[in-house]
Amino acid sequence: MKLTWHNNNKTSKKRSLAHYPNLPFDQQEQHHHHKTDEEKGNNHNQEPFVTKRLAESFQAQGNKLAEDRKYREALGKWEAALNLMPESAVLHEQKAQVLLEIGDAWNALKAAIRATELEPSWVEAWITLGRAQLNFGEPDSAMESFDKALAIKPDSEEARDDRQTVLHLVKRRKQLHLSGSSTSMNRFVVGDKTETSQSYTEGE
Repeated sequence: MKLTWHNNNKTSKKRSLAHYPNLPFDQQEQHHHHKTDEEKGNNHNQEPFVTKRLAESFQAQGNKLAEDRKYREALGKWEAALNLMPESAVLHEQKAQVLLEIGDAWNALKAAIRATELEPSWVEAWITLGRAQLNFGEPDSAMESFDKALAIKPDSEEARDDRQTVLHLVKRRKQLHLSGSSTSMNRFVVGDKTETSQSYTEGE
């Protein structure tokens, strides 16, 4: 199963910073004067708004880079966004997808787990977690994640197809164990083809 990056943004399309002409850092002071307590309070109230828009800007840049297959550059933008918005399940899930693309299954697994913790009812997060678990060599855990995705959305074709892939791998592992062909086999790695899998054995 070849994993491809896709933007699973479950929120409405974000507007770029250019659409917000009244951001505090765009305004020029025309008169120099001491700020009143009221003005200081207004600036303090605007800080979360500015932080969110800046994070969304980094996220949008990362999305564009990921679409252009510039995965490591995309990760850099998303890390910047996560520093400002660490509770974003979407960012963690997108990060997990790209980490899978570059072959970092362990960090993909951690990012996907965080996404499901933040949004336990988000189907795409469970699908991405299942794929990360499968790439990390945990088909049984992956099966559980795809089952959770299907429990949330029974008509999810992605979850259903991925679950079938895992089922095939688990059955094959059982057959190999029963035949004695590979007594030391303990991992599966997702390859480029859905119908086939690679297995690593000790000493290889």
